[in-house]
Amino acid sequence: HIHHHCIHESLVSTLTLSISVTTSSITATASTGSIFFIIKEIEVTNNSEILGTTCCGGFYGGRSSSDGILHFGSFCLDGDAGTNELPHVCLRLGLTDYRTFVGTNLSSQWEQFLVTSQDDCVRCRHTSSPLGNAAVIETSDQKIIVLRRSDNVGEFPGHYVFPGGHPEPMSVGIDSHQLEKDGDALNKKVTQEMFDSITREVVEETGIPASSLSTPLFIGISRRELNVRPAMFFFIKCSHHSDDIPRLYSSAEDAFESTQLHTVSLEELKTMTSRMPGCHQGGFALYELLLQRLKSTNETPLTST
Repeated sequence: HIHHHCIHESLVSTLTLSISVTTSSITATASTGSIFFIIKEIEVTNNSEILGTTCCGGFYGGRSSSDGILHFGSFCLDGDAGTNELPHVCLRLGLTDYRTFVGTNLSSQWEQFLVTSQDDCVRCRHTSSPLGNAAVIETSDQKIIVLRRSDNVGEFPGHYVFPGGHPEPMSVGIDSHQLEKDGDALNKKVTQEMFDSITREVVEETGIPASSLSTPLFIGISRRELNVRPAMFFFIKCSHHSDDIPRLYSSAEDAFESTQLHTVSLEELKTMTSRMPGCHQGGFALYELLLQRLKSTNETPLTST
């Protein structure tokens, strides 16, 4: 089962984030191992008014209805709200750590940590649920890059995935809940890390140089039903032909995490999604929504660098 959501039916390229970690129930410090961001709340606006606010859950569980409006649990988001402005996404983030992740989401008894509720924020309040990321990468000949995970990795061995990982709090100097006083400066650094981190992960996992990748375009967030972990998804164009990618992959820094790289057509990709983790199935659904939007408006999302 998957929950996926693309913000309205339009392309969303504007993403801002604000840090709010002091109220987190999880005490994360460098001494507990790797630390991760966790989404506390999502707010969507059109720069002039708030269109919807949700505590994690409704955003991931958004569904499209026949009236063209996406419904977020008890919230309703009409994407243009009578204007031509693109929605603007603000994520309020907290911190969690690897030890808590292993003890909750990765536990064989992970379902026992869930609370019975229609609100995912309440439902998942006792899990770590670190925020991951992944990218749908399109080559110059319109093939999509997919990795087959190694059988030796801890999560989803042998599954197909889009390249990705997670944003790193420590990359922007966050190693605990003791934050610097200049919140605006920190928020800007965290926002940039969301985009820098996906480029970094793609370079490390595929060997494609950053100079060959377009600026990442944020397309939505997907949360898998199995162990309830969310991931941000991006769309990236690559200036290389698909024939060049295997050569680049052979020298990838983190190639040990996967055993094969595939460059596939959209139709081939559709046959592979059943062997993807739920959040990546959701990522593919977000990509399809992007393609539908572009087809209906004759827009081009990005140009290769």
